[in-house]
Amino acid sequence: MLRRLILPAAVVLVLGTACAAAPDSARPADPGGAPAVRLGFSAWPGWFPWQVAEEKGLFAKNGVTVELKYFDSYTDSLNALATGNIDANSQTLNDTLASVAGGAKETVVLVNDNSTGNDQIIAKQGVKSLADLKGATVAAEQGTVDHYLLLLALRKAGLTEAQVKFQPLPTDAAAAAFVAGRVDAVGVFAPFTTTALKRPGSSAITSSADFPGAIPDHLVVTRDLLAKNDKAVQALVKTWFDTIAWIGANRAEAVQIMAGRAGVSAADYETYDKGTTIFTLEQNRAAFAGELPARAKEISEFLVSSKLVDAAPPLDGLLEPRFVQAVQP
Repeated sequence: MLRRLILPAAVVLVLGTACAAAPDSARPADPGGAPAVRLGFSAWPGWFPWQVAEEKGLFAKNGVTVELKYFDSYTDSLNALATGNIDANSQTLNDTLASVAGGAKETVVLVNDNSTGNDQIIAKQGVKSLADLKGATVAAEQGTVDHYLLLLALRKAGLTEAQVKFQPLPTDAAAAAFVAGRVDAVGVFAPFTTTALKRPGSSAITSSADFPGAIPDHLVVTRDLLAKNDKAVQALVKTWFDTIAWIGANRAEAVQIMAGRAGVSAADYETYDKGTTIFTLEQNRAAFAGELPARAKEISEFLVSSKLVDAAPPLDGLLEPRFVQAVQP
């Protein structure tokens, strides 16, 4: 399953006692003898550049040995980071806050992107506005960022979740149910937006483009990695910006690599471009200096008020700007 979700805090706590990371002795090491960094990512347009970094040797160029792990299930990548089975992961700020609320020790070190349209609420023909959702059956994966988007959209329209018939379904099943006519609207992210819009007459009535900054995506590391090997963290951050530069200079080849990892055609992959805004180095620095602390507080309060977490996560140590600050343009 391809999904970006807000992991319930209780799940993190349970899994934290059930899973253990592989010992360092069982892992490859970098030239300096430090264990390889286990970096996870999953299906989201803003994270596929990591595949380019691996295939073009850009991690090695920056002196870091990386075990790049692709997760078919985004949920599994969140669990792996929360339990120390990987050292770094690309995930949303929403999910990071939820994991921290559950006791995970994680720190955001890089902004990959903001969702600027690739998360959508798609409705059947005749449903033209958010207000029209009153009484409608709406599917989304419970606890996902698109559930979060739905709650934001309903609040904007003066509605509550109780005023719709919420149908919790996995993201792929939600899209399929909508296409089959079993629900009136659906909250999905790319590439499932493409699936949902196959229903004749359907249209997106709102998207993450209507909620600027609400769904930021990040490179998040364990605080254990931060304490033991901050040089590797710096190398990961530098590699990211090198990769974005390489993609800019070699667009066609890069799209083929990323589309291949996504399992879609290059043409389909290109349609996701505007819906994901990759952050530049300058935008990263500005976000850490101002927007991200405010956004983290806002999302934290929303997660609590919407009962997606039981208690607000501690924000101390959540954001670490020094790595983007140290990158030389």
